[in-house]
Amino acid sequence: MRMSRLFSQTLRDVTADVEVASHQLLLRAGFIRSLASGIFSYLPLAQRSMRKIEDIIRHEIDAIGGQEITMPVVHPAELWQRTGRWYAVGTEMGRFQDKNERDMVLAMTHEEVVADLVSREIKSYKQLPQLVYHIQTKWRDDPRPRSGLIRVREFTMKDA
Repeated sequence: MRMSRLFSQTLRDVTADVEVASHQLLLRAGFIRSLASGIFSYLPLAQRSMRKIEDIIRHEIDAIGGQEITMPVVHPAELWQRTGRWYAVGTEMGRFQDKNERDMVLAMTHEEVVADLVSREIKSYKQLPQLVYHIQTKWRDDPRPRSGLIRVREFTMKDA
């Protein structure tokens, strides 16, 4: 695709509040745009780069027997209460109630979900070892998002 046809445009300058060089370069090159503090839109060039990185990770983990899964972004609070992390994790965890007034969590990590999944699926030691992984969007209400894409509220993460 020609640069003239690209959805995003390059910028000559960025605002003074952008302090980190990598953040400035990503903005100026048209890779990302800030929606709010710690929340970014990934434009076509960034999306292509992210997809290539994810494909490399998938290829390498699949080569050692990994199996990709997808887990929900919203978790029931019961999973987090069972492990005690419902009470231990502070305000950075997104909590809300659904229409039935059940406590729910926005995923900042998936350890609770994968532990529950493994406990239901693995019935015998003969099924071990297993390597499952996922590459998904996570959300953390970081009180001080900063440094461009280094410390953000919404991010893509690989767990295995």
